[in-house]
Amino acid sequence: QVQLVESGGGLVQAGGSLRLSCTASGRTFSYLAMGWFRQAPGKEREFVAAMDWSGYSTYYADSVKGRFTISRDNANNAVYLQMNSLKPEDTAVYYCASASGGVIRRGRGDYDYWGQGTQVTISS
Repeated sequence: QVQLVESGGGLVQAGGSLRLSCTASGRTFSYLAMGWFRQAPGKEREFVAAMDWSGYSTYYADSVKGRFTISRDNANNAVYLQMNSLKPEDTAVYYCASASGGVIRRGRGDYDYWGQGTQVTISS
C-alpha cells in the first residue's frame, strides 16, 4: 500500500506559476516511479509528466513540455510538479500516482496508487 497526498493547487492568473507537491508513505519511495496526471471537467484523466525512481529519466506530455518540470526528493518521500507559464487550458484536478518497479511509466493503467487530487484553476 502507498498513500499519496497532493498539495499546492490553487487559483492563479494565466502566465503565473504553481508548484504541486505529493508526499508518499507506506512503501520505500525510492523504489517507485512517479507520475502526474490531470483531469478537466468532462474529460478523461490524462498524463502530464513522469519520473523514474532515480530522477534521471523524465517524460512529459507535449502540451506541458518546456513549461512543467517534475522532480523528486527521495530523502523526503516527495515528488513535485513545477508549473510555469500556466494557461487556462491547464485548469484541472491534478493527481500524483505511483508505480512499482521504478521504471518510468506513461500509461494511466501502469500506476498502482493515486492521490486524492488537488484543484488547479487558471484564470484568463
